[in-house]
Amino acid sequence: MRKEIIEYLGEDWSRVQNLIRASLSSDIELLNQTNDSILENGGKQLRPLLALLVAKAVASSVPEDSIRMAAASELLHNATLLHDDVADGSEVRRGRPTVMALLGSRAAVLLGDYWLVKAMDNILASSVSDSVMGLFSKTLSDLAVGEMLQLQKAVKGDTTESDYIRIIYSKTASLFETACTSSAISVHASEEVVESVRKYAVSLGIAFQIKDDILDYAGTQIGKPVGVDIREQKITLPLLGAFAASSENEVKHAKEMLREVESHPQFCDELMAYVKEKGGIAYAEERLDDYVNEAISALSRLEESPAKEYLVRLAKYTADRNK
Repeated sequence: MRKEIIEYLGEDWSRVQNLIRASLSSDIELLNQTNDSILENGGKQLRPLLALLVAKAVASSVPEDSIRMAAASELLHNATLLHDDVADGSEVRRGRPTVMALLGSRAAVLLGDYWLVKAMDNILASSVSDSVMGLFSKTLSDLAVGEMLQLQKAVKGDTTESDYIRIIYSKTASLFETACTSSAISVHASEEVVESVRKYAVSLGIAFQIKDDILDYAGTQIGKPVGVDIREQKITLPLLGAFAASSENEVKHAKEMLREVESHPQFCDELMAYVKEKGGIAYAEERLDDYVNEAISALSRLEESPAKEYLVRLAKYTADRNK
């Protein structure tokens, strides 16, 4: 469906891609080569995709400010990934070596800073910068808060479902929210429409991360490793669903295995089996459907259009995807 949406967006999608490349251009050969490599392995680029669809769903044409919001959301997203790879010690992303693995952590942090500044440059160059800068700065704060809360909960092993939702809102949904809301503002949408778009983006972002966490237990079409969250001692929704169907002693035993999984790798398989036996995946899938339905309902204020239909389809695809 991504290819179909990009064809629908047409020249507007090309404008975003060209702006991202122009924003990153420099007279430093190593910088340009590294940036080109990242762009060639750019992933789904879901945030600028959503930003453009929102603009087209609200306005008859896509102004330059909307292009800047879409580009800024992707630049900011990749900046956070570059920093995350250093924080997590990740040597592979999207099947290829990370900048950290190739050039070291210092270069990865500096490059992440560079992408972040270029995102800010695009926001400041827009005519709506006063209205949207707070959204982007809040997202940066949310990302830091989400990471720290997740670290704290991993150490204590006491993550609740409300903690989990806060973490995935901060780490994933917040940037969805900013990409979509800033785009709606860039086309001068009414306050009611901006709020509808915001609710859509938050629900979609939460659903997107829940699906990722389900796939970490259920497996993916492309054969990505499973059990990564368990090995990192993260309590995500499938495990919380298993806890909800367990006795107090069963929960206590599962948490003990999670705390000791680093020194006892076999506990990973046992916890995976435990989650499936207790219906943890089914529990998470029910909550996923709730958020997908909330996202679709939030679009009711938007007039019917091909762009709105693609936003609806993207929400449904979030629940159905297997990679």
